[in-house]
Amino acid sequence: MACAVVGAIAFSGKAIIVKLAYRYGVDAVTLIMYRMLFALPLFVVMAWWAGRGKPALSLRDWLGSAALGFSGYYLASFLDFAGLTYITAGLERLILYLNPTLVLALGWLLYRKKATRRQLQGLAISYAGVMLVFGVEALGHGAAGAGGGKVWWGATLVFASAVSYAIYLVYSAQFVQRMGALRLVGLATSFACLFCIVQFLLVRPLSAAQVAMPVIWLSVLNATVCTALPVLLVMLAIERLGAATVAQTGMIGPLSTILMGVWLLGEALTPVMVAGTALVLVGIYVFTHQTKSIKKTAAGD
Repeated sequence: MACAVVGAIAFSGKAIIVKLAYRYGVDAVTLIMYRMLFALPLFVVMAWWAGRGKPALSLRDWLGSAALGFSGYYLASFLDFAGLTYITAGLERLILYLNPTLVLALGWLLYRKKATRRQLQGLAISYAGVMLVFGVEALGHGAAGAGGGKVWWGATLVFASAVSYAIYLVYSAQFVQRMGALRLVGLATSFACLFCIVQFLLVRPLSAAQVAMPVIWLSVLNATVCTALPVLLVMLAIERLGAATVAQTGMIGPLSTILMGVWLLGEALTPVMVAGTALVLVGIYVFTHQTKSIKKTAAGD
C-alpha cells in the first residue's frame, strides 16, 4: 500500500514540475526532451533487468513495443506537456483521471463490449465534474484566470493525451502476457525517450537546448521521482495487492496534484475545484467498482 500511495503522489507531481519549468520560458518540445533524456538510462536498465533469462524478443515484440511507446508515452506525454501551457495542474489531472472511461469507450468501438447502467452512471458523474471545473476556467473565473480559447485548447490537448494513453492500455494487454509488464514498460518508455529526443533534433536548433539551470534540475526530478520511480513503485504494488486495489489507491493522485498546485504554484483552491474533484472521484469509484464486481462474478461463474 505504501508503494501504491507514494507512486500515485509521485506521478501527480509531474504536472507541478512542468508548470514550474514553464516559468523559465522553456517550451514543451525542449522540456519533454530533457525529461526523457534523463529518464532513458533508467528505462534501458529496467528493460534489461526484467528481460534477464527470458526468451529473445521477436520482431513483432520490438515493433509492438515501439508502437506502444509512441502512443502511451511519447504522444501522450507531449500532448499533456503542451496542454499544461494553457490550463491549471488541477484541471489537467482531473481530465487524465478519466482514463478508465476512455478505455471503456475504446472497448465499445473496437470489441463491441457493452457497458452496464452503473458504468454509464459513473461515467456521467465523472464528466460532469470535469465540465464543471472546465466551464469555470473557460470563463476566466478559475484558478488559471485565463479563460477563453486557451483553456479550450489546453483541455483538448490533455484530453487527446488521455485518449492516446488509453489506446496504449487497450493494445498492451497482449504484449504484457508474452513479455511481462516491467519488460514492456521499460522497452516502450525507452522508445518513447528516443522519439522525444529525435523530435527535438528535428524541430529545434541545438541552441534551444541552452535553458536555465533550474529547468535542468526540474527535468532530472521529473525523470527520476515523477517518472521512473513511480513506475517501479506501482509495479511492486500491483504484484502485492493486485491491479484493482492499486487503481483505487490512485484516487489520491488528483487530490495531491490540487494540493501541490495550491502550495507550490499558488493556484486557488476554489469551491468549484473541490466540487468538481469530488464528482470525478465519486464517478470513477462507481465506474471501477462496477468493473471489479463484473470481473468477480465472471470468475465465480
